[in-house]
Amino acid sequence: MTAVFEGYEKQYCELSANLSKKCASANLLDGKQKKQKIAEIQTGLDEAEALIRKMDLEARSLQPNIKAVLLAKLREYKSDLNNLKSEVKRIASTNLNQAARDELLESGLADTLAVSANQKDRLIMSTGRLNNSSNRIRESRKVMLETEELGVSLLQDLHQQRQSLLNANNTMHGVDDNIGRSRKIITNISRRMDRNKCVIGAIVTVLVIAIGVVLYFKLAK
Repeated sequence: MTAVFEGYEKQYCELSANLSKKCASANLLDGKQKKQKIAEIQTGLDEAEALIRKMDLEARSLQPNIKAVLLAKLREYKSDLNNLKSEVKRIASTNLNQAARDELLESGLADTLAVSANQKDRLIMSTGRLNNSSNRIRESRKVMLETEELGVSLLQDLHQQRQSLLNANNTMHGVDDNIGRSRKIITNISRRMDRNKCVIGAIVTVLVIAIGVVLYFKLAK
């Protein structure tokens, strides 16, 4: 169940309970006051019908398994709304004058008590639905908070891993720099060895020539 649907559901349950109370009070009114109360109830019925349309659209946009459950609940709400409409029509069509009201009160308010009992049951049902919706909303908020905490933990882990990768990258750059310097040193040593070989070769050549010259002059004498 989505948070959007639950929000509409909570508004509808509150509105339904309020309309039930207004219907009960309208039964005891007469004349202009009764007409005003019926007008208020009719406005509330229009709002309730709009909420049901919103819930219907929201439910039909969800996955099939969730949609089936929500549409079943919507059928209950539509039945409840139809009962309220029937009750309003009954109240509006009843035009009790003051004498009829007195007679009804004297007879023990039998009809009013029967209607009030029906409305009380509907009010209890609406209150139960409202409590269930509140519990589901609390559970949804709990899940959202747990998900948020998990997301924060994952972000922290990713940040730590990123820092580790950056440190490893810096270390690799340092190793590359050391290898480069080592290569330069080895190249310089190799060049020096080549130069030393040339110098030693030249010295050996000069010595050989000198020895040859000395031997030549000695043999010539």
